Amino acid sequence: MFQILVIDDDISIQTLLKRMLEKQGYRVVAASNGEEGIAQAIAYNPALIICDWIMPGLNGLDVCNYIKTDPNLSTTFFIFLTSLDSVADRVKGLDAGADDFISKPLEQNELKARVRAGLRLHQLSRDLQTQKLLLETELAEAAEYVRSLLPLPLTEPFSINSRFIPSRQLGGDCFDYYWLDSDYLAVYLLDTAGHGLKATLPSISVLNLLRSRALKGLNYYQPSAVLKALNETFQMNYQNDKYFTIWYGVYNRVNRQLIYASAGHPPAILISGNSPKKTQVQLLRTPGMPVGMFPDAKYVDAYCNIEKLSSLYIFSDGAYEITKLDGTLWSLDAFIQILVSLQHTIDRQLDQVLNYLIALNSKEAFDDDLSILQINFD
Repeated sequence: MFQILVIDDDISIQTLLKRMLEKQGYRVVAASNGEEGIAQAIAYNPALIICDWIMPGLNGLDVCNYIKTDPNLSTTFFIFLTSLDSVADRVKGLDAGADDFISKPLEQNELKARVRAGLRLHQLSRDLQTQKLLLETELAEAAEYVRSLLPLPLTEPFSINSRFIPSRQLGGDCFDYYWLDSDYLAVYLLDTAGHGLKATLPSISVLNLLRSRALKGLNYYQPSAVLKALNETFQMNYQNDKYFTIWYGVYNRVNRQLIYASAGHPPAILISGNSPKKTQVQLLRTPGMPVGMFPDAKYVDAYCNIEKLSSLYIFSDGAYEITKLDGTLWSLDAFIQILVSLQHTIDRQLDQVLNYLIALNSKEAFDDDLSILQINFD
């Protein structure tokens, strides 16, 4: 049975409303002023409130504003009882969060109809809120599953650290690194177009496909061949019009050589040199369209040698396409400078970069998913 709260400083109207509503089968509690009304609302969490506009102390607008800003009461249907009928007064009521109005003097049939309609809307709001909570719970579980698939930090024979901040609970970024054999390490990072669940599914599909080496006959040591195979497998026509960019590399730890290829992805940044004055920065990128755009896309390999004390950074464009507080867009060059400044610190902690990006961002959350891999080779 629905519970209704009546708030009115006029005892005769309060009594009349209570009698009319109880006659219709509702449970009714009453309050004689705004302060008491708020206390009753917190105690009983009513489905519907009928509140007088003009009262001593807290008036109806104050009560309405409190009710509608309390998360536990926000679905309560709020009806103003008022003799004010100007448009300006109605606008004030609506701005405060009111859902409906009943004019004085009371008309019984109108009261019945507005209360029934209000309770229907309250129930609908409660149902939607429940569905939202269930969906948020399921999304949180899905996000935790995605995180569980990402690789753990590597410490031997060199270190690999990562950071992953999806712009929503689920993101389109994904990365992995694993040993093809005792000497060769494969590493990649991909960024699916879009956000949310629709972008997450292709990312997880790629991760599972590569990790299980399910593409038979494929040379996983040759990055261009891997990108070609992915492009043939994930064409847009068959994958809900989703394409993705990717950087894929294979590192030989014996001869310290890296072979890599990219498909529309930002360049990986290789920083080497044992002092600030001797720092070298290489942008590692090869030509190639994003995976899924064109069936006949071509991909090529490139090579580089890894000097002592080098660091490699692989990231999504969310790491530098950040809107600053002044409204301007940050740049890749500025991001590279942050990485260079980190190179000659004692521990090269990736969290220093992340903290800088969070401080730089002008919004509570990033506009795009943000992923960074850091490989410190020595």
